[in-house]
Amino acid sequence: MDILEFQGEYRWLSNFWSVKVDLDGAIYPSVEHAYQAAKTYPSERSVFLGCTAAEAKKLGRQVVIRDEWDLVKLDVMRSLIEQKFAPGTDLATKLVETGDVRLVEGNKWGDTFWGVCNGRGQNHLGEILMTQRSRLKNQNSPLHILEHSSHTYSPRTYENASRADLTVAF
Repeated sequence: MDILEFQGEYRWLSNFWSVKVDLDGAIYPSVEHAYQAAKTYPSERSVFLGCTAAEAKKLGRQVVIRDEWDLVKLDVMRSLIEQKFAPGTDLATKLVETGDVRLVEGNKWGDTFWGVCNGRGQNHLGEILMTQRSRLKNQNSPLHILEHSSHTYSPRTYENASRADLTVAF
């Protein structure tokens, strides 16, 4: 049975779920907060720290969008989801326990990029979650090499160093 929306018993899959995530050194109370803040320039992000996830989503529609946003938004979401479902956390365990079911961010508000509305959509959030689930399932292999998706050095270094038992630089 597929999970067709992130509500009810599956609300914890939603980006609105309360979990601390880091974005450029600032700690946000949910993935939604951090994702919306990431849309704009660092000097404009503090407004996202003291609001609800719903308010953050609304604010994200009003900010000046940084120039390269369309090029990096998938990488930003991947990074935030990797933090939310980091190995060894309760949320990671719950994600793995979903087995191999398809995860669909079903919605009624017309989001066909991150989810599916009225049977149509790209379901990027669901795909990122399923990829993270696969990574978590495979983490027990003797050696797992993961190249961080960010094209910039700082987030990639932070992610690799914070999640690894061993870091090797080339």
